[in-house]
Amino acid sequence: MKIKLKKSFIGLKPVQKKTLKALGFKRPNQVLEVQDNPSIKGMIKKVQSFVEVVT
Repeated sequence: MKIKLKKSFIGLKPVQKKTLKALGFKRPNQVLEVQDNPSIKGMIKKVQSFVEVVT
């Protein structure tokens, strides 16, 4: 599964920043390939307004 960070880390709540960093994001518009498992899906759901699932 590929995910893309749509926005910057500026202005995010600390919990959201930690979640995005745990997913592996470092900069806006970065695309990552992650495993498709329930824990990753939960993390994506927690920050769904900042990430986009790319197919």
